[in-house]
Amino acid sequence: MDTAYAKPETLIGAALAPLDVARSAGLVVGFSLLTALAAQIVIPIGPVPITAQTFAVLLTGALLGSRLGAMAMVAYLIEGASGLPFFYGGHGGIPHLLGPTAGYLIAFPAAAYITGVFAEHGWDKRFLTAAAAMAVGSLLIIACGWVVLSRFMPAAVAFQTGVARFLVGDIIKIILAAALLPTGWKLLNRQASA
Repeated sequence: MDTAYAKPETLIGAALAPLDVARSAGLVVGFSLLTALAAQIVIPIGPVPITAQTFAVLLTGALLGSRLGAMAMVAYLIEGASGLPFFYGGHGGIPHLLGPTAGYLIAFPAAAYITGVFAEHGWDKRFLTAAAAMAVGSLLIIACGWVVLSRFMPAAVAFQTGVARFLVGDIIKIILAAALLPTGWKLLNRQASA
């Protein structure tokens, strides 16, 4: 009976193949904790702070793939909603999934899933395609964040507060995350051929 759970098309899948249920569960929990850690890197600039969460979300999807990446983000949201101090700045609880920043958080599983689908189709092996995949995931997070934030303030103000301020930072996060992936594949291939 085949106990492999995740596809080896992603960097982590290839490096740790075969991924059985136990390894997959460990990766889901580990990457949810990585996202919680990234949420603690905060630059307060208003009602929506700059954090390293989106970096972790996009990298999670690219490294774990669509299913495990999305599961890791669902686990992260459950952990934070349960009251653990996993949301930005050590916050936790359900109010964060109902407040002005809820759209960003709720988009995390979908963004990880979409980024993971691209990675499973080889987009993580070259910088430009990895960056494009992560840009799609990032745009989804920003768009959902803006829609929900617009319920709490006028849409134009929400755009300035929750979108425009983050574009440069998101581009930097995408570049950093996208640069890691091809490098990881090169190291893995070099190790396999040695």
